[in-house]
Amino acid sequence: MSFSNIPTIKVGIVAVSRDCFPAPLAVNRRKALVEAYTKKYGAADIYECPITIVESEIDMVNALEDIKKADCNALCVYLGNFGPEIAETLLAKHFDGPKMFCAAAEESQGTLGVQGRGDAYCGMLNASYNLALRNTKAYIPEYPVGDAGDCADMIHDFLPVARVAVGLSNLKIISFGPRPQNFLACNAPIKQLYNLGVEIEEESELDLFEAYQKHEGDSRIDAVVEDMKKELGDNKMLPKLAQYELTLTDWMEEHKGYRKYVALTTKCWPAFQDMFRFVPCYVNSRLTGRGIPVSCEVDIYGTLSEYIGLCITGEPVTLLDINNSVPKDMYEQHIKGKFDYKHTDTFMGFHCGNTCSSKIHGAHLDYQKIMANTHPAEWCEGTIEGDINPGDITFYRLQSTADCQLRAYDAEGEVLPVATQSFGGIGVFAIKEMGRFYRYELIGKNYPHHGAVMFGHYGKALYDALKYIGVDPANIGYNHPAGDRYVDENPFA
Repeated sequence: MSFSNIPTIKVGIVAVSRDCFPAPLAVNRRKALVEAYTKKYGAADIYECPITIVESEIDMVNALEDIKKADCNALCVYLGNFGPEIAETLLAKHFDGPKMFCAAAEESQGTLGVQGRGDAYCGMLNASYNLALRNTKAYIPEYPVGDAGDCADMIHDFLPVARVAVGLSNLKIISFGPRPQNFLACNAPIKQLYNLGVEIEEESELDLFEAYQKHEGDSRIDAVVEDMKKELGDNKMLPKLAQYELTLTDWMEEHKGYRKYVALTTKCWPAFQDMFRFVPCYVNSRLTGRGIPVSCEVDIYGTLSEYIGLCITGEPVTLLDINNSVPKDMYEQHIKGKFDYKHTDTFMGFHCGNTCSSKIHGAHLDYQKIMANTHPAEWCEGTIEGDINPGDITFYRLQSTADCQLRAYDAEGEVLPVATQSFGGIGVFAIKEMGRFYRYELIGKNYPHHGAVMFGHYGKALYDALKYIGVDPANIGYNHPAGDRYVDENPFA
């Protein structure tokens, strides 16, 4: 991963073997697994623990110490054969980090004798039962039994789940608020942040403004301005924006405390323009491009969602309003017959200008046109505008409900190569059965107007990560295909 604001995962692979099975069976299968992973994905993500756990709890302790010394922050318990259900689940219980279990499949019909058959297919059942007895959570792949290549793929699929788990346990969200008036939709209880292991520091916009003023004349401003010019060219607003960027990055370093990673959320209107005399959108986009999510309108769960997406993809994400419908004439002229979507499958995702310039074509600095309805246009400069690049996306959000229940949605779709003919950072989005998803999931489950966007199809990884961090699968919504009714969907509609 190229960002320092998300964890790098190193998975310790520990093979386990029941004492009534030949231990070399598990050892040789572990070696084959490591070889297969290295051939497919390289060796940087994994560590092969040389200690095979065979029934003994002392083996478990020794293996645990070995992977700790190797700086592993994730664990794969690999059942090379049936496996010792007590020792292997004690290892998972005492390992402080995300863990997964997978199991070896039988190699061939010629190895089904007493020296070659492993019965790990059976062992996974007992492992799962013992994990439950110990109240120990582990990631279990969709089909957790496979040959060396299959299990290598399972471990690779585990990496984004592990990054989310490790990232949240070391994350601090710094917010500058309070939320704007009439934006109660962004106001959610913070109790679930603590349940997820996330710390939060809530400050006022007055604190931010004071810190900004203290950065006037900062000797580093010119260097930041030059970096901004490389991205979007020269603009008279750049010195102010550079001063603001330094204000935020310094605040992060001075306030992250014992936490390794930071995400931000700020109140960006209406007093912001009055006091700062610009809008912060471009700076938000630049920081997000560097792996530091900054959500708008003090949307704490919005920036939490962005951070999760950053951990999954290792690439910039964005936060958008699920904003406006696609005009029928635009649909008829540019979408119908060219793309396999109904009109109600489409909508426009928009925000004033927080999306990273690498995800926008025609990106340029401008003023925020909506805010200019109530403020002088020159006070509203600093937003980044352009149409969002076409391609696959995952639209999603993790949210705490008013009664402190974690709820999320997860839907894959795309940004269409259709000119928006509009303003801001905006794109024409399409998600299959979006109309029903909008009505029965987003409206029906009381989600706010902000949705996070990963650029690519990452629905599977996101779903697994949400489950792992503790979101009840019953509370993870998705866009139901045609014919698959939502619980409260009118069957006669």
